[in-house]
This record gives sequence, structure tokens and C-alpha cells, in this order.
Amino acid sequence: MPPCKVCSTGTRAVADYHWCDSCDFISLDESKIVSAEREKKEYSFHQNSLENEGYVNMFRDFIDRAIRPCKPQITTALDFGSGPGPVLAELLRREGFETDIYDKYFSPDKVYFNKKYDLITATEVFEHLRDPLATMKLLKDHLNEGGVLAIMTLFHPNDEEEFLKWWYIRDATHIAFYMPRTLERMALECGMRVQYCDGKRFMSLSLSSPQ
Repeated sequence: MPPCKVCSTGTRAVADYHWCDSCDFISLDESKIVSAEREKKEYSFHQNSLENEGYVNMFRDFIDRAIRPCKPQITTALDFGSGPGPVLAELLRREGFETDIYDKYFSPDKVYFNKKYDLITATEVFEHLRDPLATMKLLKDHLNEGGVLAIMTLFHPNDEEEFLKWWYIRDATHIAFYMPRTLERMALECGMRVQYCDGKRFMSLSLSSPQ
């Protein structure tokens, strides 16, 4: 079995997935990952807009719980993986933040190059990553000292039977799954610390030193 992409320890097979008991990271076997063309097509089906009240409220909850308490003073922000309809970026702009967007399919210009931010958001992004640790390291390098990386991804049920019945894995573009301690392990590897975790889908990481 291939080593875990997060902690490099051995994994075990669970159907088409590689499960790490050391850090709880689960990854889809490389042979099952869909093409970039298929992935972009799936993303294009997402009908998310400012008119979708439930979607907007989810992001407002994310801002209120995973961003405001962790980083009260924000001037600049990057919405990394903004998707076809950058709703979160618009909400951040309405908060007064100067917000850039990046998405490998829909806004592929790497505007973050040679820039650093007070806040980077990655919402519904980490479940799509082939190499999540490399992505976290990249994002950390674009944070100002004291900056916050706020992540949204649904934490998996840490049980094989429940995992294989879980609706979240039915999306063909979802290839990486986490528990809080997975992201904690990644944060440690990147020289960051956890500021907030709701135990369900939100986690905020900071470059600031412990008090």
C-alpha cells in the first residue's frame, strides 16, 4: 500500500481508498481519480450564487465562526479555489476586505504570486486535492505573520462502514478526506497552529506564535 500523503506512514485498503490510521487521512486510489476535463465539467454544474440564501448563510456562518474571532484585523484576503461563482469573495469584499480570487479552472491567473495576505480561505477545496500537504505549505507561504488560513471541508466519519455509505464520497471529484487531527498534523508540518475547529467542517490555522 502507498504511504500516507500527509504523514508518510503506511495505509490500508478500504475499497478504493487508502486509509491512514496514524493521522486519519483517507485518499482515493490514483487509478480512480477523474480527469481534469471531467472535474471541470462537474464544477460547472454547481449553481451557487448570491441568490442562494442557504449557500450565502453557510458562508456567513463560516465568516462569523472561523474568521472573525481568529483574525479581527483583516485588510487583504485571498479566496483560494473560488469556483465558478465566487460568492465568498464577494461577501468578504462587503466586509471591507481587499479580496483576490484564484481558481485553477475559472480564475487561473496566479494573482497571489509575490503577495501575502492577512487571510486565505479554502472552502470546499481540500477534498479535491491530490497533494494537500503541498497546497497547505503553498498557502502558508502567502500568509502575513499572524495571518489565518480558514478551511472548510466536511470531516469524515471515522468508521469504515459509515464512510462507505457517506454521501460526500459520491461526488467523483472528492478524492481526499480528513479528520481534525489530519489537519492538525498538516498544520504542525507547516509551522502553523490551530486557532479554531468546530469538529464538523471548519478549521482555522494561524502563523502567530502561541501566547
